[in-house]
Amino acid sequence: MLIDFDTSAAWTVENMQTDTGWIYYLSDSQARHMVDVIRENYSPDRSFFEYAPDDFDLGSGFHTIISAAKQAYFGRGVTLVKGLPSSELNEIEYRILTWVIGLHLGVPRPQGRMTQYISEVQAAGGIYRHAGGRGYNTNSNLDFHADGCDLVALACFNAAKAGGMSMVSSSILAWQTLLEERPDLAEVALSDFHFSRNQEQAPDEGAFYAQPLFDVEDGRLFAKWNRNRINTAQQLDGVPRLSEAQIECIDLLDDILRRPGAMFSMWLEPGDLQFINNHIVLHSRTEFEDYQEKDKKRLLYRLWLAPPFSVKLPDSWCDFFRSTQPGVVRGGIRGHNHNDTCKEFERNQARHLGMKYIPNGVGILSNQS
Repeated sequence: MLIDFDTSAAWTVENMQTDTGWIYYLSDSQARHMVDVIRENYSPDRSFFEYAPDDFDLGSGFHTIISAAKQAYFGRGVTLVKGLPSSELNEIEYRILTWVIGLHLGVPRPQGRMTQYISEVQAAGGIYRHAGGRGYNTNSNLDFHADGCDLVALACFNAAKAGGMSMVSSSILAWQTLLEERPDLAEVALSDFHFSRNQEQAPDEGAFYAQPLFDVEDGRLFAKWNRNRINTAQQLDGVPRLSEAQIECIDLLDDILRRPGAMFSMWLEPGDLQFINNHIVLHSRTEFEDYQEKDKKRLLYRLWLAPPFSVKLPDSWCDFFRSTQPGVVRGGIRGHNHNDTCKEFERNQARHLGMKYIPNGVGILSNQS
C-alpha cells in the first residue's frame, strides 16, 4: 500500500521561517493574571491529582494557548507560545502552572516506569543508550522520535548554559521524500518494526510491541519513530532481527529527518511553551552543557496529553495507545505504579472534559460524558 497526499503539515524549514503563524504570544497582563491565579489557588498541602480545571481561571491567555494546541494538532504539528511568567514564579509555581494548563487541555498521561504525570526534563544522571534509558533525564544528544501520546506540551523554566537546541521535522514531509526517493523502502516502512518498552511495561504488557513506521486512517498519515527503542528491542528474546531492507529504511529515514531543508531548529527560552503533535512531527534535541548552580540548571516541564479533540488512530496504533477511538483517554506509559488513585484522577478528568475513559485494558470503554 502506498500513500501520497498533500497536507499543510508537510512543511519545510523555509516555510517555518517565512510564515511564523505557528508562534503565539501572551501579553504582559495575561501573564500577570496567571501569576495571581496560581498564587491565590495553589496549596502545597494538595496533591496535583486533587486539582480540577475549574480551580484555576487562566483568563484570556488560555484562548491563545488552546489555539496554539489545536494548530499543533490539526495544522503544522508544532507551535510555540511565548510569554509564560517564568521570571515571576518559582520552580514549584511554574510546575503547577504547567499542570493546570494541561488540565484545561486534556487528560495528562503517565510518562514512564514511575507512572509520573509531569516530568522534569533535566539532566539527572540517566543513561540514554541503555536498555531502560530515557532521554529526558540526560544531557545527551537525542535521536529523532515521537513521544507516547497525542499531544506533548513542553514548558521551559531554565535554559542550558550551552546547547540543548530543540529540533523538529515533519514526518509527513519525511514520508513524501521517502516515497519519492525509495518507494521500495516506503513499502518497508508500512510494515511492522519492533519497539522495546525499555523495562517500563505495566504488568499486563509485554516487553516489546510491533508497529509500522507509517500508517493511514481517515485520510490522515500517522508516523511512529524511535530508533533507540528499536535498537534496544533487538536485545530482547522473541524480537526478530532487523532485515537488511529495514536497516536501509531507517538509515534513510534518519538522513531525511536531518536534512537542512527538513530539520527546523529553535531555542526554547524561559517562558516558552512548545506543543507537538506526535503523529505528524518528530523531535530531537542537541547535547547540552549545564550550569553548576542548582537554581540555574536547565529545567523544562513536560506533559503528555490526551485531548478531547483527538482523531481516530490507525488500528496498528492500538497496542501502545490501548485505544484508537477519537476523544478517548489513550496513550502514555502506565509504568509500574498505575493504581486506583491514578485511575480515579483520569476518570474525573475525562468526565470534566466529556471524554471516554478506558478503565481496564484495550478497547474497554466507559462513557464519562
